[in-house]
Amino acid sequence: MGIEYSVHIPSEFISSNVCQLLPDWLVPVLSVLIVFQHCPVLLVEKTAETEFHKQQLRAQFVQMGRLIVLSLQHLGYRAEIFDPRTGYPILSQPGPLRLDDVAVVQTSLGYPLTETGGCWIVEHPHWGNAVFPSVLLSSASPDVTQAVVEKVLASYTC
Repeated sequence: MGIEYSVHIPSEFISSNVCQLLPDWLVPVLSVLIVFQHCPVLLVEKTAETEFHKQQLRAQFVQMGRLIVLSLQHLGYRAEIFDPRTGYPILSQPGPLRLDDVAVVQTSLGYPLTETGGCWIVEHPHWGNAVFPSVLLSSASPDVTQAVVEKVLASYTC
């Protein structure tokens, strides 16, 4: 399974705009989970094949993300997965702002970006443009989020 992830503290943008990203939240975002899934094709062109793979990877992230959210909620934390297609939360009431997962990756990890057709695509150090990034925000500290993700992914099968 071609999945990589990393947990970060939130950027200034996320911290300053949590009420516009997640208006129902009354707690701060303390950790940002970035998930990368390897794609069998490059995502630089919009074709039927790339759209098919993006839909598959999106569905896999939502399934995996829900398990992580449930585990964090069970521990008393808030957590939310953001739709990579729209930038809006999937489980919570959306606010007026969208979360740009590519910008989150660039800010958190400094990976270079490639522009194609008015969209920015992450340049992963190993997978190049054959990568699908996704983001989860949580009120749990980065170490708690890391432990939960490790536990969920250890038992996760797609």
